[in-house]
Amino acid sequence: MVQLPDLAPVLIALFKGVLYQDQHAELWQSLLRLAAPLRDHIGLLGLELMLDESEGYAYLRQRDPQEGEEELPRLVQRRQLSYPVSLLLALLRKQLAEHDAGSGELRLILSRDQIVDLVQLFARDSTNEARLVDRIDADINRVVELGFLRKLRGQEDHFEVLRILKAFIDAQWLAELEHHLSAYRAHLADI
Repeated sequence: MVQLPDLAPVLIALFKGVLYQDQHAELWQSLLRLAAPLRDHIGLLGLELMLDESEGYAYLRQRDPQEGEEELPRLVQRRQLSYPVSLLLALLRKQLAEHDAGSGELRLILSRDQIVDLVQLFARDSTNEARLVDRIDADINRVVELGFLRKLRGQEDHFEVLRILKAFIDAQWLAELEHHLSAYRAHLADI
């Protein structure tokens, strides 16, 4: 029988945020071994374990109430994202999809300048480019705080796009976005 002390380190790590296989190998192995009792335990709190073994990450998500069930207060907060941050996340997800389709590399590494170039395509023409770049830098920092980008050690201007982004922006949503972005580009070309 699994004891709470066995579950505690994994639970604590998941309550703090995303658990990555490559960063916490020992906890990851415990998670895989204890997944069933862990699901039972967090289910009591109205949470569910989102585990993607192939991508190497796990996190907790608020479970939607089932029919006839009363909705519990939210334990995992939702975050309202600004349009520029949402756009940046979508563009990063698109880059991740293209990278996965055309590269054998597991990690997608982008420089700050590459990220700025991605976003600038969708920014209104501005007479103050420095202000625009500062705003994009602030958006990049927000995405780092949200846990979708990681600064590389020793290379502060390079970022790894974390694969957890795929769990929050799926392929269908990405296809719809591509359609909207194409229409937006066409509209900008007509102006």
